[in-house]
Amino acid sequence: MFSATRFVRALSFVCLALWLASCSVVGGGKELTTYDLSAPASFDNLRGRSNAQLLISVPTALKSLDSEMIVVRPDNAEITYFGDAQWSDSLPNVLQDKLIQTFENSGRMRSVVKPGDGVVVDYKLATSIRSFELNDANRPVAKIALSVKIINDRNGRVVSSRLFKASAPAGSATPAKGVAALDSALESVLNEILVWTLKTI
Repeated sequence: MFSATRFVRALSFVCLALWLASCSVVGGGKELTTYDLSAPASFDNLRGRSNAQLLISVPTALKSLDSEMIVVRPDNAEITYFGDAQWSDSLPNVLQDKLIQTFENSGRMRSVVKPGDGVVVDYKLATSIRSFELNDANRPVAKIALSVKIINDRNGRVVSSRLFKASAPAGSATPAKGVAALDSALESVLNEILVWTLKTI
């Protein structure tokens, strides 16, 4: 007869085996390098100033872009990711942070806030991420496309909208080179968004 003691020993062995297996999976996983993006800190020949209070919401994106993973396109139809690299947060959250930093660094807005700050605002900046990727179809190129709307918060009317695009050569399809190229392209886009917004509001 299968005694209670033998049953407990067998159960303990199974639990130990499962625990060791889980440790093996966790310990054997590939360590990810975490990357961040930067916001422009200096602005040459920047004109205009706004007395408006601007709210910058979290950008919207398709599921393929709404994560910490860094998108790589081996061709125009396929989406992959760097297996050993990630963003410091989900891409929409990172871009919201860099947009806010850009406007704050410029010193040209009365106030720049995000949802939940409890501030009455005049305008909202609504952004949609169309593309944010390293395209490796021919030569490695960082490609960014952001659709941006300025919305009057008092009446909900879209004051202006524009699609911002930029690209930068990466040199090679590695995480470090790809992120550096994306950072360069993003700096161009953020500068354009800043100038356009100041002219609009």
